[in-house]
Amino acid sequence: MAENYTSDFGTILLFLVGGAIFVVIGMLTSRLIRPDNPNAEKLTTYESGEEPIGNAWVQFNPRFYVVALIFIIFDVELAFLFPWATVFGRKELIEATGGLWGWFSLAEMFIFIGVLVLGLAYAWAKGHLDWIKPKPILPKSRSKIPLDVYQKVNARHEAKNKVSRNTEV
Repeated sequence: MAENYTSDFGTILLFLVGGAIFVVIGMLTSRLIRPDNPNAEKLTTYESGEEPIGNAWVQFNPRFYVVALIFIIFDVELAFLFPWATVFGRKELIEATGGLWGWFSLAEMFIFIGVLVLGLAYAWAKGHLDWIKPKPILPKSRSKIPLDVYQKVNARHEAKNKVSRNTEV
């Protein structure tokens, strides 16, 4: 009565092969079913419903990404409040623990919201939420090189950057 069992690695291999076959079948089916009639409008770049203007390799200010990440963090954390509210409001759990469950979950949520407020205060104190950042204060240094020499170098550098930016477009 020798029974043949697949080893754990065989099971994993079967899942991998089955997953690959599933993906290939799905892609082939979609290739056969979908219409194939490209035109100039369908082949253009689509960005939030707006027609693209200019070069696509424009550098964006990193503050956009920081604000978006902060929004996503708080949005996801807000999603954690809904399951907590449903469990916190269950009367049978509160009665079964003599009210201890209610106080524990309330304290837990205050800690959770406190950590969120701390993160928001940190982002606010660092200036990540300021849309327009103040100009940096240049430190005063005692240099033997006159200030007008620095200004000439900076002006020459800015002129070179303007020329390179105009030739890219």
